Amino acid sequence: MNILTPKISQKSNSDFFFLNFAAIMQDQTFDKTDFTKNPLEKGEYENCTFKNCNFSENNLSDFKFLECDFIDCNLSLAQINDTAFRNISFKDCKMLGLQFERCNQFNLSFSFQNCQLNHSSFFQMNLRKTVFKDCQLREIEFSEADLSNASFIDCDLSQTIFQNTNLEKADFRSAFNYTIDPENNRLKGAKFSSAGISGLLEKYQIKIEN
Repeated sequence: MNILTPKISQKSNSDFFFLNFAAIMQDQTFDKTDFTKNPLEKGEYENCTFKNCNFSENNLSDFKFLECDFIDCNLSLAQINDTAFRNISFKDCKMLGLQFERCNQFNLSFSFQNCQLNHSSFFQMNLRKTVFKDCQLREIEFSEADLSNASFIDCDLSQTIFQNTNLEKADFRSAFNYTIDPENNRLKGAKFSSAGISGLLEKYQIKIEN
């Protein structure tokens, strides 16, 4: 369903309103669409599926995505200022260099499976219970984020930054290549495998042998 609905906005430094239109899309599937050539219309997308779509370097600011699935899409370097992601599933997506802390934080909820998120940032975000599965999370910024009860299932966390991060009850048992300082992060109840203990002790330069 494609609906155009009037949206009232107020121009800065003026005392009048102007009328524009925003798209409302529901239950639509977008397949093999290159939005770098024909940008997606700004608006609200609910229960939509995006498959094999290219959003690379697109401006998705102020878009609203609700109950949507992104499958095998490229969103690298997209602008997501005040973008709403509510109950979103990303699967097999390339999502390099995204500044997630700039998106709309209200009711934010997403999961990631087999995604490349390298060089992205989640600074100071509420990511409780977020699931990352089979993801590349290299050189990610997680400083001051709340990752309590989050899961990192078979994820590569090389050079990812955890600083003053809440990792209580987070699951790292199958994650690898991480370095986490227990003195600068909250780890109560977090789960680690015996093979990953070295990632908690790296700054002490301790040698652990099997």
